[in-house]
Amino acid sequence: MKIVMIAGSNRAGATSTFLLRYIGRLLQGHQISVTCIELKELELPLYSPDNEELNPNVQYVLEMVKSADGLILATPEYHGSISGVLKNALDYMNASHVSGKPVLSVSSAGGPVGVSSLTHLQSIIRNLHGVNSPEWISIGAGSHGFDPDGVPLDAGMRERVEGAVEKFLDLTRMLTVDVMSLR
Repeated sequence: MKIVMIAGSNRAGATSTFLLRYIGRLLQGHQISVTCIELKELELPLYSPDNEELNPNVQYVLEMVKSADGLILATPEYHGSISGVLKNALDYMNASHVSGKPVLSVSSAGGPVGVSSLTHLQSIIRNLHGVNSPEWISIGAGSHGFDPDGVPLDAGMRERVEGAVEKFLDLTRMLTVDVMSLR
């Protein structure tokens, strides 16, 4: 199984990116292939439908997404929505990249939770014909941070994250088996 994760923050030390890295370690503990694309490190030009030739970074993202069995998208919540860099990356995608793939949405907010950003992200995924995981992950300002190894300090948060990841993996296995049986 191959999972592609996209860290949708361009801020150094972003909580959403820390959380995504922790999820990546959980997945690797299940012997799952994980690719993490950090949009802070892999800059994408501003999307325009007029651009006929794709930037190599955009081509890389699209190839990774298309080859994935499942996606995990993480975003900070800005003004009740997802980050501009993540929206820009998603604007390059179409149904041929995402259709039928399970997607776990992850958000970090300055307030208690990032529900608005998760709702927006799931709406975008539906429009790309992806399959939203039944759980999502939202952490807020009271999340108590991460230890030096990147593990969430709050035991309740670790439990919620692990549970959401397990449900996402169950969905991914189910959809992967269904797709394989159709071939």
